[in-house]
Amino acid sequence: MYSQTAKLTTTKSKKNRSKWQYYKYYYLLIAPGLLYFALFHYVPMAGLVIAFKDFKLSQGILGSEWAGLKWFNLLFAAPDFWVALRNTILISFYKLIFGFPAPVILALLLNEVINPLFKRVVQTVIYFPHFISWVVLGGLMFTILSPDSGIFAIFGSKSSPLMEPDQFRSLLIWSEIWKEVGWGTVIYLAAITGINPELYEASKIDGASRFKQVLYITLPSISGTIILLMILKTGHLLNAGFDQVFILYHPLVYNVADILDTYVYRVGLTLGRFSIAAAAGLFKSVVGLLMLLFTNWLARRITGQGLW
Repeated sequence: MYSQTAKLTTTKSKKNRSKWQYYKYYYLLIAPGLLYFALFHYVPMAGLVIAFKDFKLSQGILGSEWAGLKWFNLLFAAPDFWVALRNTILISFYKLIFGFPAPVILALLLNEVINPLFKRVVQTVIYFPHFISWVVLGGLMFTILSPDSGIFAIFGSKSSPLMEPDQFRSLLIWSEIWKEVGWGTVIYLAAITGINPELYEASKIDGASRFKQVLYITLPSISGTIILLMILKTGHLLNAGFDQVFILYHPLVYNVADILDTYVYRVGLTLGRFSIAAAAGLFKSVVGLLMLLFTNWLARRITGQGLW
């Protein structure tokens, strides 16, 4: 019995070694990515404990006194927090409603383009904004929308839409779509190229139009990709885009533009209140996890597909 167990153990170890030898270069390729997530996403989780402590830099995390739910009570009692939460949900919801279908529609349209040169040119043009930082784009938007020297100066406007609270959110949504819609088509175009072309040939024989081919072949074939990205997008519902908002907002639009990330930066970090910043960050993470679980459950109930 002992000898059989030893043989099985030896056989398993040989198989593991052979797998390692075969896939060692693949492991080396993913090692930097795993190291990045370990150092910048998992190790910092230990610092969340300061959300339950009266944290002081001089005493460190372990030396600071335990405060329990003190910072959560202060956070939830602050009117500015609820304004930031409302703005975060609204901005993220609008981006989800208007921004998520945009790359799907654009990918379907690009897939119908016959001329390969024209298609490559269009792809290059729509991909380009993704690689421009919000610092540059924010400066361009302030210049273009300036009532003194921008487009609106031609029409005699005396105020910029960036200064108007009732127009600021719309600018956030459409500028985000313009910047990221091209890059978002990459995954969908890759999924479309994986569709069996024989399905389209058979549909042509049956007399299906291009619209019906998209409706009954293309969309069902990439539905798994759409659902997967939808679930992941919903999990980031409380991430309304710190870079974009931080560059574009100002005190005149705080009431409609201040989100949780900018609230944490302004109240928690600039004032040195690290514990309340950690409490807000932990609140965001918990809500994001619950939204991810709910969306995955809903997707599995409706379509039978999900992350797990």
